[in-house]
Amino acid sequence: MELSKKVAYLKGLMEGLKIDDTTNEGKVLIAMADVLDEMAAVVEDIADEVDEAVELIDVLDEDLGELEEDFYDIGDYDEDDEDFELGDDEELYECVCPSCGDTICLDETLIAEGSIECPNCGENLEFDFSEIEEDTEE
Repeated sequence: MELSKKVAYLKGLMEGLKIDDTTNEGKVLIAMADVLDEMAAVVEDIADEVDEAVELIDVLDEDLGELEEDFYDIGDYDEDDEDFELGDDEELYECVCPSCGDTICLDETLIAEGSIECPNCGENLEFDFSEIEEDTEE
């Protein structure tokens, strides 16, 4: 049962009990019922707005997923495993931002650029492979 219907039932019950609005107790009970009625209306309005926001977020999430797939060409994100399903022999690497601790997934193309901005905090992250290249040459 919706909250507003429960409050309407309570108000009807009070009318059926013939609560006397001339007594102090009656005035308090009637005022409480009116406040409950207003609160129920506000809560239902908020619930409707939350439902609309959730629908909009779902649409934006789908659109963003399509953009990520087109722009980064990394495939679909699998929410259950928190792994990317990669195509065309792509590999992803994880990088942890030293400023905010956010974990960022990068493909070889992004790493080859040498640096990126953290999408969470904007910190410039640089990649230095000189030590790795020296080790492989020896």
